[in-house]
Amino acid sequence: MKLYSLSVLYKGETKAALLKAAYDVSSFSFFQRSSVQEFMTFTSQLIVERSEKGSRASVKEQEYLCHVYVRNDSLSGVVIADNEYPSRVAFTLLEKVLDEFSKQVDRIDWPVGSPSTINYTALDSYLSRYQNPREADPMMKVQAELDETKIILARKQNSCCEIM
Repeated sequence: MKLYSLSVLYKGETKAALLKAAYDVSSFSFFQRSSVQEFMTFTSQLIVERSEKGSRASVKEQEYLCHVYVRNDSLSGVVIADNEYPSRVAFTLLEKVLDEFSKQVDRIDWPVGSPSTINYTALDSYLSRYQNPREADPMMKVQAELDETKIILARKQNSCCEIM
């Protein structure tokens, strides 16, 4: 499971403007990284432009799965991940990021903002923290602990049966 990109955009009348983004392109070769990052930026903008306000969707693009959330106020978020990354966790991340972003960045700056003018620094830490969805997402953490408990109980039950 891998997250490659986390972006915040503003859905304008005709175009989507990138406000802030974080990328993890470390798994690509050094010479591919800039073109992969450009592809992710372009794809994020295109998906937001084609999505309706108030919608959430997951779109497959090549070997990636792009999760998009466009709020009714035109603030949008896109997560680009591999096919194994859980979509529920991706949408939880998007909702959390967009809520925090809207509290820290004035709404008046959204339509005219750009990555160089918007002061929001949390995307890199979110991208890093959510690389392991089992650690970042409380529901997945509980599920992982439950699965582990089931395994332990099954082993104990098997060992008890062997003794008898």
